[in-house]
Amino acid sequence: MNKKILFITGTRADFGKLKPLMYECGSRFDTHIFVTGMHMLAKYGSTYKEVYKSGFNNIYQFVNQNVDDKMDTILAKTIIGLSDFVTELKPDVIFVHGDRVEALASAIVGSLNNIKVAHIEGGEVSGTIDEHIRHSVSKLAHIHFVCNEQAKKRLIQLGELEQYIFPIGSSDLDVMISDKLPTLEEVKSWYNIEFEEFGIVLFHPVTTAVDTLQDETNILINSLKKSGKQYVVIYPNNDHGSHFILSAYDELKNNKNFIVIPSMRFEFFLTLLKYSHFMIGNSSAAVREAPFYQVPSINIGTRQHSRAQSKSILNVAMNEDEIIKSIKRINSGDITVEPNDEFGDGRSVEKFLEEITKESFWQIPVQKIFNDI
Repeated sequence: MNKKILFITGTRADFGKLKPLMYECGSRFDTHIFVTGMHMLAKYGSTYKEVYKSGFNNIYQFVNQNVDDKMDTILAKTIIGLSDFVTELKPDVIFVHGDRVEALASAIVGSLNNIKVAHIEGGEVSGTIDEHIRHSVSKLAHIHFVCNEQAKKRLIQLGELEQYIFPIGSSDLDVMISDKLPTLEEVKSWYNIEFEEFGIVLFHPVTTAVDTLQDETNILINSLKKSGKQYVVIYPNNDHGSHFILSAYDELKNNKNFIVIPSMRFEFFLTLLKYSHFMIGNSSAAVREAPFYQVPSINIGTRQHSRAQSKSILNVAMNEDEIIKSIKRINSGDITVEPNDEFGDGRSVEKFLEEITKESFWQIPVQKIFNDI
């Protein structure tokens, strides 16, 4: 098919999930990639370089923010930059992922320019501003690739037409079961990790509760120290308030029980997760990828509220006693860990390709109709 498609990537996480889809599209369509967001920030590892290292062509870089910009400012900058780009490129469809500001900007630009927008992983819930953004993107998008039937039902509840919603699972699971992941030895060598047994810490700002973020970060760090365990700590995303977390992490850099890493390649992260003792924080990886690998996790606070409820996830409040108690519980082996297929079966790319190679996919109209139920 002689169709021109555009993928938007703004973070290390969404790139890891979009990459297998990008690879397959690259040989079938005129594929372009708009790289922006955290990718462009040196503080977070300049991860735009990973896009180039992955062998893609037709890459366009756009700096949409300074480190301390507010989300509304980032949204406005992204809209302006992307609007200029699509005016020149004229893509047939824009693929966006998840619930970041860059996804919202892309959906706005696409819908206002009569370009089809395909939203990947809509229809999910969490508990912060991210959820508002995700649902807003879904309402602007024309096509939906969702993880499961529950997400599909939510989109129908939002008035989306069922025939344009395609449950395919999460494409990161395709990567997770791949035999091409690096070995644990390779990961440890690359990031200078010497721990034999370790937990992974990934803690992001809750943008609706920034006033308490500094105290909450200190509670988490004190709990980790008191546990006496060893941890690989990965920088948070760049949402408002992240400077509180990064400042607190500075005191860990000389602590022998912690290694702090600004950014980690997605495939390397998956291997590290697969062999970790447990994961702790408030990242979606703790409620999605960790259960798939049958790795127990401690989900702290409200950021992933109602996201998933696998038995291997311990949901706790931001309380030092509760956190330490949960770590001890995992160490005791008192956790039910079982296979989890809530987000797919590792065949997302296959299902994605099945839909976008149909002529009917390209006939989906840009004029949306609200579906009353």
